[in-house]
Amino acid sequence: MAATVLDGNRISAEIRAEVAEEVKSLAQAGIRPGLAVVLVGHNPASEIYVRQKVKACEELGIHSEKLTPAETISTERLLELVQELNQRDEIDGILVQLPLPAQVDSKRVLMAVDPAKDVDGFHPMNVGFLSTQRPGLVPCTPAGMMEILRRSGIPISGQEAVVAGRSDIVGKPVAMLLLNANATVTVCHSKTRDLAGVCRRADILVAAIGRAGMITGDFVKPGATVIDVGMNKVTEPGEFKRLFAGNAKREETFRSKGSVLVGDVHPEVAQVAGALTPVPGGVGPLTIAMLMSNTVRAAKLRRASRMAELSRV
Repeated sequence: MAATVLDGNRISAEIRAEVAEEVKSLAQAGIRPGLAVVLVGHNPASEIYVRQKVKACEELGIHSEKLTPAETISTERLLELVQELNQRDEIDGILVQLPLPAQVDSKRVLMAVDPAKDVDGFHPMNVGFLSTQRPGLVPCTPAGMMEILRRSGIPISGQEAVVAGRSDIVGKPVAMLLLNANATVTVCHSKTRDLAGVCRRADILVAAIGRAGMITGDFVKPGATVIDVGMNKVTEPGEFKRLFAGNAKREETFRSKGSVLVGDVHPEVAQVAGALTPVPGGVGPLTIAMLMSNTVRAAKLRRASRMAELSRV
């Protein structure tokens, strides 16, 4: 029996509707959340992502600004730009779209973002808040994955969770979120001995390794929930055949476009898992929904702390 498909588009729409309501209630208090997106140069993929983020802001009533400095910008000038945004009161969230050009020190730039406006949740202060269960801003993709589990009625507390991948952006924060939700968590990676055996212990398996179709059926315990974070473009006919041989719909796409998208999970896993996020249409839509949610959360946290300060004066 094929796995239940966990519909990221539906859950994303739910979250966006909730955020729109929060924006309306903040408006009654004279507050409009604001997001500034910094897009350096002309990376086509980044331009698409930024367009989607700005569009989502428009739809939900969030003020947004897109800043597009030249590809040749220096680290120092970009740091000045971030500092200007840090000081602007109407901006609650700052997002520096990655990747940045080679001459820019990305780590310095990300560290310069005020943690209270760090809607990506990458700043070490927010990482620390997450690990100590204090209120802060959580990376968007991991936060979205937790929403998929919760809103799909999948139990987390007491479950064995395995996270395949240890990136600072996905693997580590989702492991911490699962741990905070009382799962027993194992983080594994390319150096893990018997990777398939470790993954097979999981009631909840998160695939965030970044390799097309690496998680095959023998990595998955029958009935497990599999969250596929991967987004890989397959262009080689041999690789396509390994993943999609006999899939007429995908074959038609591959013939017409010369490529298909696939996650880190092999399609055969659908015959083993109990529930599975598709690619596309699984985790992806949640990332922008949670960015919108984080922007509203940042506005609330910032205003709350400022109101508390005023009340003490």
